[in-house]
Amino acid sequence: MSAVETVTQVSQTLSALNLRGGDQEQKTEPYPYANLLPHFSPEQYPPLTPFKHEDPGFRALKHADPHAFLKNATNVVELTPNLGTEVHGVNLAALDGEGRDQLALEVARRGLMVFRGQHEFIDRGPDSYLEWGRHFGRLHIHPTSGHPKDYPQVHLVYKDAKSSYNFEREDSITSTVWHSDVSYELQPPGLTTFFLLSQPTTGGDTLFTSQISTLKKLSPSFVAFLRTLSAVHSGVEQAQFSRSGKRGGIVRREPVEHVHPLVRRHPVTGEEALYVNRQFTTRIVGLKREESETILKFLYDHIDKSADLQARVKWQPGTVVLWDNRVTAHSAIVDYGKSNERRHGARITPQAERPIPALEGLELPNL
Repeated sequence: MSAVETVTQVSQTLSALNLRGGDQEQKTEPYPYANLLPHFSPEQYPPLTPFKHEDPGFRALKHADPHAFLKNATNVVELTPNLGTEVHGVNLAALDGEGRDQLALEVARRGLMVFRGQHEFIDRGPDSYLEWGRHFGRLHIHPTSGHPKDYPQVHLVYKDAKSSYNFEREDSITSTVWHSDVSYELQPPGLTTFFLLSQPTTGGDTLFTSQISTLKKLSPSFVAFLRTLSAVHSGVEQAQFSRSGKRGGIVRREPVEHVHPLVRRHPVTGEEALYVNRQFTTRIVGLKREESETILKFLYDHIDKSADLQARVKWQPGTVVLWDNRVTAHSAIVDYGKSNERRHGARITPQAERPIPALEGLELPNL
């Protein structure tokens, strides 16, 4: 039996169950999000081509009140001083173009925004997800992950009692793997939207960190050196993981490697951010192997240990989270496995510009 046939069979079985977060028993009624279960189409895609990205945050800079989209909010709380804002009372599904522009600017400034009570947004379905995402950029199609049937632009995460279609390392003492999504692309994502359709009763939180703040913690002379460097980001390991028969066993687009600056500048805010991550960054260009490994290990450890720069999102039904992949990193926390409960999430991932070096004139070689 092929990987696709196996996944299809599992999906059909899963659709007969309702294991939404908080339910303590399996029920026989159909799973309400069965149409969004992981599907692994064998369709092959050509390499991505460059495009001109126009960030909607620029338009919001011209608005008289860039916070007008929050005027109906009943509660706005900063999760930490420098990262994350939680919002109640704003219906994302009702935002017009100007409101979405303002949202993009605020996510760029705060790095992370958490919106509660977004059942209407979630229940509108995949056509609405695509319309939403296209406002912020060209939609990315993930090369290896599952997606709802006929909607390859919607990236899914999925784990339940019998299966997992996530990129997970079983030979590690921790499930924490800090990363910026698909940073190996020539034009990685900017504003990203994610929500859970089903969740465990407890656990399965998501950690975020500010890469602006991690950079600012370093000494000026070291930052000046980092600004002169670029690094290779690779999708090869992720593709090999799927080719080994895991996650669904599908690679729809050949893996790529691209060189990005170690320190990038946000095009709208002008903020500089560290741009390396343990999952996809493999080496620093122009350095000896030992030198590259030493610097990257130091930076990864710095990201890992900087709890004072991090925010933790605890999921509730109806929560939609948006972050700017250009200035943050994140990690899922897989601590709910023994509960045998389902965690089923969807991500809308518009691409942005090719990372802009903080150091003007820094040359980025092609591999």
